[in-house]
Amino acid sequence: MSKYLLNKFLFTVDRDPELVERYREEPRATVEWWESEYANRILGCHTGESSTWLRLDDAEREALAAHDYPKLFELGAHPFLTLTLFIAMFERDHPPLGFQTEYARRLASFRLPYPDIAT
Repeated sequence: MSKYLLNKFLFTVDRDPELVERYREEPRATVEWWESEYANRILGCHTGESSTWLRLDDAEREALAAHDYPKLFELGAHPFLTLTLFIAMFERDHPPLGFQTEYARRLASFRLPYPDIAT
């Protein structure tokens, strides 16, 4: 499991409006594309630099493909990254603050100590 890569997905998708929409409409295909084309890019570096070994594990890949933010939290995804991305994708489907309330409701079963989010 790579919390780093999980958080990198959330971070990079959230900063690209086209990817946000693509992830909303075609989550599984977007995750597959991102993992094969983007996961190994080194952020903040020219395009010729990349690594070769980073991969999501099956649980991470499935949680991302299913938009399962409670599972992502359980796996150690940073809650700020999940909240901001999922607000961008789903806030329009809810009344004001409705998605934030739904997010809190779906994470309400978690108790201290919360899953470790350190990368």
